[in-house]
Parts: sequence; structure tokens; C-alpha cells
Amino acid sequence: MKHIGFIGLGLMGSAMVQRLLDQGYTLTVLGNRDRTGVEAALARGASESATARELAQAADVIMLCMGNSDHVEGRMRGPDGVIAGLTAGKVVIDFGTSLPGSTIALGAEVVEKGATMLDCPLGRTPSHGREGKLNIMGAGDKAVFDSLRPVFEDLAENIFHLGDLGAGHTIKLINNFYAMSSVQVMSEAFAACDVAGVSREALYNVLSAGPNGSGMMDFIKAYAVDGDPEKLAFTLTNALKDVGYYDKMITDFGQESIMAKGPMSAIRRAIDDGHGADLVPTMVDNYRRWFS
Repeated sequence: MKHIGFIGLGLMGSAMVQRLLDQGYTLTVLGNRDRTGVEAALARGASESATARELAQAADVIMLCMGNSDHVEGRMRGPDGVIAGLTAGKVVIDFGTSLPGSTIALGAEVVEKGATMLDCPLGRTPSHGREGKLNIMGAGDKAVFDSLRPVFEDLAENIFHLGDLGAGHTIKLINNFYAMSSVQVMSEAFAACDVAGVSREALYNVLSAGPNGSGMMDFIKAYAVDGDPEKLAFTLTNALKDVGYYDKMITDFGQESIMAKGPMSAIRRAIDDGHGADLVPTMVDNYRRWFS
């Protein structure tokens, strides 16, 4: 089995590492200030590297699950970065949600070392990651991707190869823009029920029985009606980053997004009100408060 180096043990990364340990992989990990995920991995037999370069030297496959492109670039470049530790045949996988242009630039630097980079952003939640039921939106060298399919199958239920390097992050940003835009509409709709004096659950029953029904609606309903925000364990700060990346990507194409402005404005307002660390389904509370 492949020796895997894993960088970024936040909610999703830690869930994936635990899943890989379940499947018997040898893991070397590298965390950051929050050591919760690192300590949990070490307790189950993983080893820890002092630097990204050292981790890349030890592993066959280097996986990154980080917050943004700046974080990925910081771990990839420099004398102690992943690229400095690469040799021919190694594979780097970015599981995070990054800007496609950044991914393509890093991929060219990885190729110079004889290695390969894949962008494989994820769909679904950390609980799916723990169960090996993620969605993987992969891109990059198809032969290399196919060679790692057994590893992906240990992590994911649905595995897509979407094209050349950068295509995975492109589609993930479009996916998240669509999702976070839907969240805003549904959150305001549930808050409007309160203003109008009708039942949130009644609205959900009507919407879900027709073409408006969706998994994302179910996530928001789980909080708006049932009080459980954990069905979508994704913070508002991360949501703003993703929609902002989508907006930047469209700008980089020489175009202007019309629809991204509304979700960005609403999420930014909630963050400015001190709710950046709250989970996305709690947006319904912000709309209810703003209606007051």
C-alpha cells in the first residue's frame, strides 16, 4: 500500500486521516497550531514530520487538505516545502478548494521535479469523510489518477475525473457557488415564514415535494426546523472564501459574475456581525434578525 503523507488535519483532513488509518495505510502527518487531529492520528500509529519537505521525502503520495490557496502555496514552496522534497514518481494531491490558476502554476513546478500534481477537491461533509463516502472531483494526468483509484475508493463513494489539472477546482468552485447561493435563498425563505406567521416545516414539506427539493435544502431544514446545524459542518468564513474564489475565477476569465454578489454580501454581513465561525445552516438566524 502507498505510504501517504497528509498535510492539514482540520475537520475534513482529520476525518480522512482516520479513514485511511482504518484501511491500514502507513501515514505521516503534518499539522498546524491546532494539534487535535495530529494527536488523534499519532495515537493510532501515524508518524509526524517536522516539515513539509521531510514529509514529501518520506511519502509516496502527498495529500493536502487546507483552507485556501495561500495555505497550499505556503506548504508547497520554499526550502522546507513539499516541492523541495519531491523526487520522480511521487504524486501530490490537493483535496482543498483552491484557485485553478494557483493549482496549474504549482503543477508546473511539481512536474519539474519529475512528480505529478492532481487537484481533487471534495464534496460532502467530514462525517462522510470518516465513513469513506466523499465525492472526489479529480483532475490532472489520467493515468496517474487511475493508478490511485484504489486509494480514492477507500475515501469516496463517487469519484470523477473531470479533465486537465485545474478542472477539479474549477468545477468545485462552481459547485460551491451554486450551493452557497441556494443556502441564502433557503435561509431567507425560512426566516420569511416567521415574519409571515406560517410554519417553516409546512414550507419545507411543500418545497421538498416538488422540483425544489434538494440535499442542500435538507441540510438547512435540519437546522431551521429541527435545530441541528451539524448536517452541514462548514463555516461562514469558509463559505465566503469559496464564493469569493468563484467570483475571482470569473474575473480571471475576463467576465463579471452577476449572481455571486448577493451571497457574498449576505455572508460578509453575517461575518461582520461576529458570526464567521458559525456553521452555514445558521444563516437562517441572521436573516431572521435582519428582518427584525
